[in-house]
Amino acid sequence: MPKAIKDLNGLQKLEAKKIIKKIQKLENGLIGDIKKLTNFTPEYRLRTGNYRVLFEIEEQKIIIYRIRHRKKIYIQR
Repeated sequence: MPKAIKDLNGLQKLEAKKIIKKIQKLENGLIGDIKKLTNFTPEYRLRTGNYRVLFEIEEQKIIIYRIRHRKKIYIQR
């Protein structure tokens, strides 16, 4: 199972629903509080409250790697 799905399953349902809504908005383009990261892989982060979604864009696909609390996301994965 991908780590992002495990991360999402470990959250409270209300928080997970908010994050899923923000991720779904990415289908319309890079909309929301998105930042291109420097010297970090994956390349992008989406901020949703206290959580961060790390993702990359390959061709027309958005690949989500991790969904974690802001205090833990940039530490060793």
